[in-house]
Amino acid sequence: MATDFHVIELEKHDTKDIIDKHVNGNLTVVWRDWDDHTLESPKMVYITSVNPKETKGPHLHTKRNSFFSCIHGKVIFIIRSDDGKYHEIKMTSDAPQLIFIPKNVPSAHINIGNEVAHVLALADISWKPNDNEMKNITFNDYDWNKWKKK
Repeated sequence: MATDFHVIELEKHDTKDIIDKHVNGNLTVVWRDWDDHTLESPKMVYITSVNPKETKGPHLHTKRNSFFSCIHGKVIFIIRSDDGKYHEIKMTSDAPQLIFIPKNVPSAHINIGNEVAHVLALADISWKPNDNEMKNITFNDYDWNKWKKK
């Protein structure tokens, strides 16, 4: 199992009004064809939501490599490496990041906020209803309770 997941800090730029040039928002660069990413180009892009204090996973994909970015709210990605160590990566829409999770690497994500969180996903293989490439697993030795206290 290859556990070479990695986190990429994303570029965030202010946008400005065309008349008086005041800052009217921002844009975050998630994907460009000339960025040095692991995937040549995504074959599927989707948004998944996580209710407050809920967990998705843990599971792994046997065929699919994925990138994830929290576009609304606050989530913690928990990734288990080959040596059994857990890596916790906090992602928020205020500090945009892109996390790469390769196939066969188990992970989960928890919404640590008080509102629904939205996570953008980019994958190298499109999901099909009968492909059965996702495997649910457990992190029995992980302390899930620490997130319930917050």
